[in-house]
Amino acid sequence: MAALSRSPPLLLLFSSLCLWSSVTVLAVKVASGPVELPKQPDVRAVEPAAKDAPVAVAAGASPPRRASGWKLAEEEACREDLTRLCPKQTWTNNLAVLECLQDRREETELAPDCNHLLWNYKLNLTTDPKFESVATEVCRSTIAEIKECNEEERGRGYLVSCLVDHRGNISEYQCNQYITKITSIIFSDYRLICGFMDKCKEDINSLRCGSISVGQKDPHSQGEVISCLERALVRQAEQQDRGHPIKEECQKAILRVAELSSDDFHLDRHLYFACRDDRERFCPNVQAGEGKVYKCLFNHKFEEAMSEKCRDALTTRQKLISQDYRVSYSLAKACKLDLRKQRCSLDTSLPRAREARLSYLLLCLEAAVHRGRPVSGECQGEMLDFRRMLMEDFSLSPEIVLHCRTEIEAQCSGLHRKGRTLHCLMRLGRGDRSSAVDNICQNALQNLIQSADPGADYRIDRALNEACESVIQTACKHIRSGDPMILSCLMEHLYTEKMVEDCEHRLLELQYFISRDWKLDPILYRKCQGDAARLCHTHGWNETSELMPPGAVFSCLYRHAYRTEEQGRRVIPDEQLSRDCKVEVQRILHQRALDVKLDPELQKRCMTDLGKWCSEKTDTGQELECLQDHLEDLVSNCREVVGNLTELESEDIQIDALLIRACEPVIQAHCHDVADNQVDTGDLMECLVQNKHQKEMNDKCAVGVTHFQLIQMKDFRFSYKFKMACKEDVLRLCPNIKKKVDVVICLSTTVRNDTLQDVREQRVSVKCRKQLRVEELEMSEDIRLEPELYEPCKSDISRLCPNVAFGNAQMIECLKEQKKQLSQRCHQRIFKLQEVEMSDPELDYQLMRVCKQMIKRFCTEADARNVLQCLKQNKNSELMDPKCKQMITKRQITQNTDYRLNPVLRKACRADIPKFCQSILNKANEESELEGQIIACLKLKYADQRLSADCEDQIRVILQESALDYRLDPQLQMHCSDEISRLCAEEAAAQEQTGQVEECLKGNLLKIKQEACKKEVLNILKESKADIFVDPVLHTACALDLKHHCAAITPGRGRQMSCLMEALQDKRIRLQPECKKRLQDRIDMWSYAAKVAPAESFSDLAVQVMTSPSKNYILLMMALSVCVLFLVGLLCGRITKRVTRELKNR
Repeated sequence: MAALSRSPPLLLLFSSLCLWSSVTVLAVKVASGPVELPKQPDVRAVEPAAKDAPVAVAAGASPPRRASGWKLAEEEACREDLTRLCPKQTWTNNLAVLECLQDRREETELAPDCNHLLWNYKLNLTTDPKFESVATEVCRSTIAEIKECNEEERGRGYLVSCLVDHRGNISEYQCNQYITKITSIIFSDYRLICGFMDKCKEDINSLRCGSISVGQKDPHSQGEVISCLERALVRQAEQQDRGHPIKEECQKAILRVAELSSDDFHLDRHLYFACRDDRERFCPNVQAGEGKVYKCLFNHKFEEAMSEKCRDALTTRQKLISQDYRVSYSLAKACKLDLRKQRCSLDTSLPRAREARLSYLLLCLEAAVHRGRPVSGECQGEMLDFRRMLMEDFSLSPEIVLHCRTEIEAQCSGLHRKGRTLHCLMRLGRGDRSSAVDNICQNALQNLIQSADPGADYRIDRALNEACESVIQTACKHIRSGDPMILSCLMEHLYTEKMVEDCEHRLLELQYFISRDWKLDPILYRKCQGDAARLCHTHGWNETSELMPPGAVFSCLYRHAYRTEEQGRRVIPDEQLSRDCKVEVQRILHQRALDVKLDPELQKRCMTDLGKWCSEKTDTGQELECLQDHLEDLVSNCREVVGNLTELESEDIQIDALLIRACEPVIQAHCHDVADNQVDTGDLMECLVQNKHQKEMNDKCAVGVTHFQLIQMKDFRFSYKFKMACKEDVLRLCPNIKKKVDVVICLSTTVRNDTLQDVREQRVSVKCRKQLRVEELEMSEDIRLEPELYEPCKSDISRLCPNVAFGNAQMIECLKEQKKQLSQRCHQRIFKLQEVEMSDPELDYQLMRVCKQMIKRFCTEADARNVLQCLKQNKNSELMDPKCKQMITKRQITQNTDYRLNPVLRKACRADIPKFCQSILNKANEESELEGQIIACLKLKYADQRLSADCEDQIRVILQESALDYRLDPQLQMHCSDEISRLCAEEAAAQEQTGQVEECLKGNLLKIKQEACKKEVLNILKESKADIFVDPVLHTACALDLKHHCAAITPGRGRQMSCLMEALQDKRIRLQPECKKRLQDRIDMWSYAAKVAPAESFSDLAVQVMTSPSKNYILLMMALSVCVLFLVGLLCGRITKRVTRELKNR
């Protein structure tokens, strides 16, 4: 047997000790015969004379070599049992015989007489004064050192019992060996332990744990009584047995007995017999003593081969350890000095101080380790074992058993081993309200996690360790095993390809509770404890206080980590986090943003809103996005915390780890410089927005970036750079405005008004104007970023652009192209948008995107507001990109529909428009286009040569452009669309428009049926008489003749046309055949036009005369007519006057 395997050395030591004692101290009289036992022996009835023989043997005195030497082996009552159970070499030593018989196999029985003989023998050993005198002599110096034992009354057995109580403090070798052997004798029966019977007699009877009276039950099986009381104590802690509460003094006695038996598992008789075979199976080479066998058995507790009886006994002992750490010999010994050094004395004023002393002391020592205080490696090793023990078996925590019983029975039954029940409870704890545990159970779980502290070493959590082993081996193999950064590494790989589902669940279950106590992240705690004490006033909180609000310290830290000047005052250096702490806070924020449940404050305040708005959003990261989408609908408390978190994201978008992962290709290709910065300040998001349409951009990243842009529209504070650049301007110019889009409109309107009024000093600061430009450009990319445009156009989008994707300004472009079919509200908004874009082409996202390279080529020196003008001037260059040219044409068509969309024309003709076109303005609506009517009016006045010089220059440009492309003349396109498709379809289908359609209409003037169209063509003819440049076909044909014959003639007002007409009539000048032919055609057309469209007023007539090729002839004839009339008038006047005189003379 295992017990016998260690007997010889102990017996040898004890024999030597006893021999020394007898020689130096005692002159013991050996009894002449064996003890005469009464038929019904009683503890108090043992005769003093019967004590001599047992005491002499127990004292270790060598019996005289004579027949009268008393030995247990010679007793008739035990001879048969001894022969059957004990090796022959042990028969000569009474203690060896005693140890052999009391450590027998459970299935073997002793004769009743032998049982009683052994029990009386042990009782006499502990009470005989001579036996006590041996202890006094062997342990003289030890007794002098231990005050309590020195003061014990002699002669009642109390001295030996006291030495047993304090055997952990005995340094004297011989005394220690002596007391160790005596202890094994005493612990075989609870009645032999001093004071135990008196303290627990009533509880033993009430709990029916056994009889005190000898004879009613086998007295040698009294180890079961201790076990019964221990189980009752455990049940009482778990409040499973409320009928028979154990008295306080008995509770202390039970724990004291457990403590005294902590070094040698033989002393726990019930556990010894229950686990004897398991010890041989799992721990055959582990020597008894110093709690080593206990530890070995604890480590194999959940092995399949472990017997249930032993497992139950081990669990009971572990539960006692959780109530009093001293029940573990190894832990008490290893951490004794550290407990004293770290001042981890129990504070009985704290809740749970009595029931959870192990938890309390673990918390105290763990806090010391996290703070960098010295704790011995041996103690830390013991702490690790017991923390693992707490995580593996939930039943070791009485609070869990008591308060989570309902949840365990309903949803976590059958998962007892390897921490699975605990993780099941943790899963329920982090679940929604329908499956969540109640607050008491939640607190019990949190307290257990605090005690076990798995954040310091993931291996403590066996369920997590097994689930995540493959991930750790692949993704975190560069980190030392047991390092706290393993958990951080796992969090960084959450929702990645390397993560497995089971590990993901176990990790989130654990992180849910770690996130509720900042001390459970040892790296964060070590780096930030000074900052927390300084900024968050944590120095007033006890390390193990349960009153600390969940997540309160970390919330305080991250507010200081991202504290900037927006609070309205300059940040004091003392109120900023240290660099190391800030890095850790950012790390935690990045990891916890993966799941809203990892943010205690967010989950607490938004529980109702999560259920109301986001119950179906169960995928990764969707819950926070959902809350952000419904920001206006949230209750105030939830809206505040979601707003604060979104504001932090705007400053450090890496908090959104899922977005950063999705955008990794774009970041590496285009944003690696800003991504490497330790301080983000919104640069990374700005870079992602700018590169939103690069080839590296994937759908997930694009959706995430767009979503964040949409969220930013809800509050200007969500755009960090914009907030920092414009906060003062917003407070001064746009107070009480919160939505970003409204703030942008307010500020941009202020900038535009100041620009138009040429004020000396702009009201909006330079840095704000610069950032405002960035925001306006970003908003122009997606119609959803402009709610005032998006909301009125929703129905039009679904009706007219159902297959067009958002982003890249595609939807806005589609609405522009379908402008005539838009609803009134949407049409008005699109017109307003176009008006803004034409005055500031940089806001025209499609134009800037398509023509990006052409702008770099042709317009690098042009002002941003003149980009479109510059592109128009270079539109016909051979180097112009066809796509850009097409886009420019689109914008020209748009501009010519309304003078308000052409800011250059509007400014040049601001006096001419009300002067000549007031009737059109009176009929116009401010929010709808004029369909080119004002420009058509100005064209006619241009032909009449009545416009101001600046306005005339701009109209000439428009005429030249529209002469080359009929689409640039909205009136012509509107009135002649049918005629063009009937008469000039081939010309209209040409990819490059060079005036063919207009020439076709002129040539087919007689075939045009629609009067409105015919009038437009006649107007074109009229305009071409005023300037040859507006007739591209004629200008091309006569280019050489103009150079040779009219080079000195200033262009404009029909001067070059008159020069060509005079050259045509001059027979000395030979024009190019093509030019001559085209001129003759124009003369015929003008003649026909004069017939078809006679002058409607004197001014029109005068214009026709002045622009006529026969102007000189007409003017000469008119002059001759005037002269003739004048002469006739003179003649008639003389005759009339003479007649009048004659009449007077009469």
